[in-house]
Amino acid sequence: MKQRRIGCFGIFLIILLVITIPAVIIWIDSNTRLITTEYKLQYANLPDAFDGYRIVLLADLHGKEHGTDNERLVTQIKAASPDIIVIAGDLIDRYQPGHPVEKQIEIAKTLAEQLVKIAPVYYVTGNHEWDSGRVQPLLLMLRECEVNVLQNQYRVINIGDEEIIIAGVEDLNGPADMKKPDEFIDNIRQREDTEFVIVLSHRNYFLSLYSRLGVDLVLSGHAHGGMVRLPFTDGLIGPQMDFFPTFTSGIYTKAGSNMVVSRGLGNHLGWTRFLNNPQVVVVELQNKG
Repeated sequence: MKQRRIGCFGIFLIILLVITIPAVIIWIDSNTRLITTEYKLQYANLPDAFDGYRIVLLADLHGKEHGTDNERLVTQIKAASPDIIVIAGDLIDRYQPGHPVEKQIEIAKTLAEQLVKIAPVYYVTGNHEWDSGRVQPLLLMLRECEVNVLQNQYRVINIGDEEIIIAGVEDLNGPADMKKPDEFIDNIRQREDTEFVIVLSHRNYFLSLYSRLGVDLVLSGHAHGGMVRLPFTDGLIGPQMDFFPTFTSGIYTKAGSNMVVSRGLGNHLGWTRFLNNPQVVVVELQNKG
């Protein structure tokens, strides 16, 4: 019996399948499977009552749904047992083909109604809310859902007689006459004696500024994790279509200030993720003393 030989074309097809099938599996996983990442941050100036305080950080949903009514997302948030939930902008997308902004606002409403039943929710805008032209209806809806919308505003969070501050910085695409971040933070320092300050800010590249202002923790998104993550990189593609961006995921520290950046939950204009799953971030505050 003659043995059939595999020609060059057959070998090529086998190699192609060996490469393509795992790549497709990874690609599907990277764009659909939610992961939860937990960080523990220690502070000497954290009030004792807030030791173990848990914050869920969400960012860059871009109108996406993880399961019907975002059930998979809500399940993971509940499992994290947060004391508060913060949303660092780009809840909606300025342009998604076949997915109009009004539909995205409805998705955001359904999600907000569920989140406020888990823990107090704080929100700041991202660039896409302003670019969509529908920021005001979105903000009205969120306030009606009892979400704390922070537009260069802050809240004092109390546990007993101890307190921390969470301040929400309006996105750069907001009103031209709005306060600059340094002016906003300085005003808080002048009005409040509270030492520990958390800043919620969509943009991920102001760590140097906030560290100079003495902010303890910055919570951000915007970078989508660099979209494609390979070993020894901080992602390959930034939100301005820049290559090899920085400050895309995880903890960054400067002069005693920490910035935690979420990889986000959705995509924009068909940009796809690879080795960069949509992410729920949990930050646990710990008293170093």
